[in-house]
Parts: sequence; structure tokens; C-alpha cells
Amino acid sequence: MPEGDTILHAARRVAAALVGREIVAIEAPQPRHLRERWPERLADRAVRSVDSHGKHLFLRFEGDITLHSHLRMTGKWGVYRRGERWRRSPRRAWLVVRTAEHEVVQFDGPVLELMTESRTRFDQRLAALGPDILAERFDEPTFLRRLREDDHTRGIGDALLDQRNVAGIGNIWKSESCFAAEIDPWRRLADTSDTEILAIVREARPLMQASAEHGGTRNRPRVYDRAGLPCPRCGALVRARGQGDDNRTTYWCPGCQH
Repeated sequence: MPEGDTILHAARRVAAALVGREIVAIEAPQPRHLRERWPERLADRAVRSVDSHGKHLFLRFEGDITLHSHLRMTGKWGVYRRGERWRRSPRRAWLVVRTAEHEVVQFDGPVLELMTESRTRFDQRLAALGPDILAERFDEPTFLRRLREDDHTRGIGDALLDQRNVAGIGNIWKSESCFAAEIDPWRRLADTSDTEILAIVREARPLMQASAEHGGTRNRPRVYDRAGLPCPRCGALVRARGQGDDNRTTYWCPGCQH
């Protein structure tokens, strides 16, 4: 699933292509959207901003209308020059926004919905999200409060994936930031101090910010997807095992993460 850094990078690219540009066509090719008449409802409305919160992306149009997207495991945003070949089949497109110079396409997006601006603030799914790990100012007090209200027997690695605690961290950055902070992702919340918890997110932020800036990590992951290989810090073999109710794979070094 795309993590917050991927979505922020996509939001910046979409914004560069659409904000301040005349929209010449909007298409919603999937049959499920035909009754919603998006092209008609969005006709003559400019995109005033594009932003993200964790793994959610928002295209905000003039007139209090917002397109909300969540890609889950299959979706992808593409930004192409007019006439450039798309990297996925047109049959997989859910949304196409055309300007004179660009085509912005959302492919295979399991969550794509048109809503009012006010609903984006009060929708229960969105209102329940924790602080955005990539916000200009990360809200550490709210993050800590939400973690301390969570199940104290839960492993810190599992708790970091819960978007109600912190929005944007996924499996890659959970593993990489726990490794960078030298903290065992299996350690219970009850046994992890506030200082240690903050150390993890303070490692995650610059890693994810760099990835958002460049469109992907520029360095090879240190533990993620490296099970059975030597730890780059201590030489012990990296391990991997499913964690939490969703059994998401956690990678860690038993030699130097305590």
C-alpha cells in the first residue's frame, strides 16, 4: 500500500499539473460513477488546491467540492504530458483530468468519492485519522495521547500502522524507523517510554520527507525486505514475521533492536 510519502509526492505532482490551469475535460470512465455525473458537476470548476493527509489525497475544486482518494493496495496516480503513453491500461482509469498540457489519471482507485468541503472535515473515517507524520508541524502531543489510549499490550510496530494513532506510516517506514531508533518493534507500548516513541517518529519524518521530495527512497532499505541478510549495523541476521491483527510483515534486527 502506498505510504504517506508516496501520496504527498503524488499530491505535489498533481497540484503542479492542475492548480492554476484551465481544465478542458474531466472523465470518470468506470460504470459505478456514471450516475454521479462528475464531469457535469465539476464542469467549469478550477482546482484550487491539492493536498494529502497520511494516505489520503484531496483535489479541492472551486465551489466547496472535493475529490477524495485512497489508493489502498492497487491504486496509483499518474501525471502525463498530453499525448504521452500511460503506464497502465486506459481501461483501469477511474478518473482523468485533462488540461492543455497534462493528463492526470487515477488508476484502480478503490476509494474515489466526490464530497463537499465540510464533509471532509466531519466524515468519521477522516476525522478519526491521527496526526499526519508529514505535516509541516507534526502534532507530537496528540500522537502520544492517542498511543497511550491504545491497547498497552500492543507492539509499538503494530501501533504505528494504526492510522488513528499516526497517519501515513506503513510497513516500510515502520520497520525502517524502528531500526533507525534501535527499538524492537515487538516491544509493548506499556514498556516503551514517550522518549523512545518520539525517537521513532523523529527518525521516520526525515526519511519520509526525503522520499516524498524525490519520489521514492534514494537509499536501499536497511532492514525492510531483507530477511535473512546481515544487519548493516551489527551483522546479526534480519528477521521477518507477521505482526498485528492484519499480520503485516515486520522486519527487524534481533541483535541491535531492544
